[in-house]
Amino acid sequence: MSKELSEMTLEELWRLFPIQLTEHNPGWADIYREMEAKLTQALTEFPKARISHIGSTAVKGIWAKPIVDILVELGPDEDMEQAVLAIEQSGFGCMNRKKNRISFNVGYTKEGFADKVYHLHLRRRGDNDELYFRDYLNEFPEIAKEYERLKLELWRPYEFNRDGYTAAKGEFVARCTGRAKERYGDRYKEGCV
Repeated sequence: MSKELSEMTLEELWRLFPIQLTEHNPGWADIYREMEAKLTQALTEFPKARISHIGSTAVKGIWAKPIVDILVELGPDEDMEQAVLAIEQSGFGCMNRKKNRISFNVGYTKEGFADKVYHLHLRRRGDNDELYFRDYLNEFPEIAKEYERLKLELWRPYEFNRDGYTAAKGEFVARCTGRAKERYGDRYKEGCV
């Protein structure tokens, strides 16, 4: 009998769920919209919630992990614990929890990845650097291709080390996010559309 995911060590999980990059799939947008509709229905009690497609699957034309990342931002007066319950009732499991930053996933099985895999990041409105980064890469395809090259370089050395992979991209992401914030100003600040 195989172990439950909750019984596995981090190293065992990384072996079962290695970093995999694939060519851009235009269908990722449809996979996102399918889950966005489900989440919109689940979060009807949260009228200020904003749901966004983030991550490399939201960037046109670049290789990405075939995992659709979603950012859900709640308004300052919306109850995060009630949102957690609604998200979990939609089939997501909690991966990581910090104050006002909770991560969920769906699509991880004891046999490996399911056909559709999602990561959901629940935050307060305005905690959304990923939106700036996404828009910057979509506006500047040559920078998106630079990011793609970095990811492809890091893929094999970090195939079984997600934390290392993320950290190795950190400087590039921070630099581009900073430029995006200068360029776009308050586009995604609290209270802005």
